[in-house]
Amino acid sequence: MQIIKKNLKQGEVVVKVNSQEDLWFLNQVVEEGDLIKGRTERKIKLSTGGSDGKQTAVKKTIFLEIKAEKKEFDPHSDALRISGISTLETEDVAKGSHHTFDVSPGDVITIVKQEWPNYQLDKLREAAENIKTRIILLIFDRESAIFAMLKNQGYEILAKLKGEVAKKGVDEGGKDFYKELAEKLKEYSTRLEPQNIIVASPSFWKEYLMKEIDDDVKKKITLATCSDVEENAINEVLQRPELLKVLENDRAAKELGMVEEVLKSIHDSMACYGLKECREKADIGAIKEMIVSYSFINDARQAGKSREVESVMRLGEKTGAHINIISTDEADQKLKGLGGIAGILRWKMEN
Repeated sequence: MQIIKKNLKQGEVVVKVNSQEDLWFLNQVVEEGDLIKGRTERKIKLSTGGSDGKQTAVKKTIFLEIKAEKKEFDPHSDALRISGISTLETEDVAKGSHHTFDVSPGDVITIVKQEWPNYQLDKLREAAENIKTRIILLIFDRESAIFAMLKNQGYEILAKLKGEVAKKGVDEGGKDFYKELAEKLKEYSTRLEPQNIIVASPSFWKEYLMKEIDDDVKKKITLATCSDVEENAINEVLQRPELLKVLENDRAAKELGMVEEVLKSIHDSMACYGLKECREKADIGAIKEMIVSYSFINDARQAGKSREVESVMRLGEKTGAHINIISTDEADQKLKGLGGIAGILRWKMEN
């Protein structure tokens, strides 16, 4: 995600969505009552000019501003739907009419809030940093290979290799090359210590390579497919669901670690949990880290109790707590078992 403009005095942030993962972040930032502004395509009916009164529908780019009422996000789709009521009267849109933004990669939108809490700005910053984990990418076939390290913005080419192709059958060709690639992967895995490795190839070449790779390196590997072995194939792999899965797994591990830290702190009388207890501890500035389940926030919103949850989060923030919103399945469910919200304390609770 690219943060194009940020004017917090006016409560305005302009962002460009670059990937499907950015939609995941936006889904946690956009709330009921926010103003969403941007350009979108609409079908406009125009008269054909004939006496029969027939009309034809044409696509037209219009400017739309709505007050958000609800949103829909499917992690497996490539769009975040934000629905609400138009706040402006224009030639194409009547004020007070219902409209929907289908936000997709490539779109630019403006989000306006009365107040931006730090935990939501943190989510935008996290999205803007793009790839937070260390990932090595190998794209190859039996003739050539490219190794790259994914970085916060883009990637860095580590090496380009060429293999000698046998003139006979497919199985004979490239066997030594696979061993060379496996040795190079092991070297990078030891030296650069990536959390994850993505191995991508056209066709079935990756299955041959996997036979040559040590088990300790295999544990880090996610397999993917690419159309060729050129640099532009790296960008192709970056848009594939396999990368999203790697990032999701990395995020899941981090979030589960947060919840495990809460459980340990509860055992040591250094934590609070549940809305009432968290409010009490936040009020006296006792919370160092506040962890909140996204589904808990969403359930409260559905029940018309979102202000209660938000008030505790804002209170915690004002008294120095760092707010963490978690949403991966296992961590989210474990935290919901503690009431959906918990805090790690600065000092030990009295029995």
